[in-house]
Amino acid sequence: MRLSVEFLFRIFGAIIGAVLLGIFGNSLAKSLNYPANLFIVIFGLIGAVSGFILTPYFTTRPVRYIRNNLAIMSPERLLALIMGILLGLVAAALFSLPLSLLPSPFREILPLIAALALVYVSVALLMMRHKDLQGVVGNLRSGTKREPLDKSAEDVILLDTSVIIDGRITDISKTGFIRSTLLVPDFILLELQHVADSAEALRRNRGRRGLEVLSILQNETQIPIRFTDMDITEVREADSKLIALARHLHCPIMTNDYNLNRVADLQGITVLNINDLANAVKALYLPGEELNVKIIQEGKEYGQGVGYLEDGTMVVIEDGRSCMNKTQNVTVTKVLQTTAGRMIFARI
Repeated sequence: MRLSVEFLFRIFGAIIGAVLLGIFGNSLAKSLNYPANLFIVIFGLIGAVSGFILTPYFTTRPVRYIRNNLAIMSPERLLALIMGILLGLVAAALFSLPLSLLPSPFREILPLIAALALVYVSVALLMMRHKDLQGVVGNLRSGTKREPLDKSAEDVILLDTSVIIDGRITDISKTGFIRSTLLVPDFILLELQHVADSAEALRRNRGRRGLEVLSILQNETQIPIRFTDMDITEVREADSKLIALARHLHCPIMTNDYNLNRVADLQGITVLNINDLANAVKALYLPGEELNVKIIQEGKEYGQGVGYLEDGTMVVIEDGRSCMNKTQNVTVTKVLQTTAGRMIFARI
């Protein structure tokens, strides 16, 4: 439907462009005393092509951009936007009376300029101070007694595609640390199905593993999992839909996607990142402690060897290249925490 509407606007734009530039070509031909038909055809074709190409950038695409941003905008910013527009229009109405008493053409131009300027200033000021409206929104919410959308909406966690494919959610669910209901929207399930149907073997295997993970969560864990057909039709991307749905249900998102994590944080959505959980529960090793590590590969620096602990922590051993494929007692010299995880430096 969206493509057909855009194509329809392109056709209208091409017709309008052809007519306008055709009229311009006719006037230009008369002023230059050239045959008018040739100029009308040339400029008409230029206008038609330009209108067909450029029309969406002035019609459907700005509307789509505004609609997508409004769909994922936080309630405080949306309230600030609406209040800014209303206050700007009220101020413009007050200023329009004295400005209309000015001589022409100022009385026709200045009220419009004043309205645009006042709306812009009021919207900009309130958007900059939108966090101050959070308390007002909170008071309005607490003052109205309304039940949640459903009882499970009070304590649910939305699952992202990345955390389903990752698979560690099944082990975490079996431990009993998660008490909330796991909620999988249909658009996430559809995205997972598209990954499983991919022509690329690696991507297809990841998608199939994700479907197996959902089956395990349904049949082999005590944590309830539900599927919902709730959708946010105003946006197209799955990540944007997930953020908008989390805001609508007032629930967190569980994900391993770095970009989704950052965007959700900026939108004020609680994010449960399994990578952060995995780093938090890894055993702590202090300089001077001893470990048993099998050195399995060479390091980046000369003479270094690399091994891994059972939890996947990388151990870089100084002068460990000579002990390749051997299990050695090593002494921890330094522990480095990176965005990718924890890294241990040691020596034999």
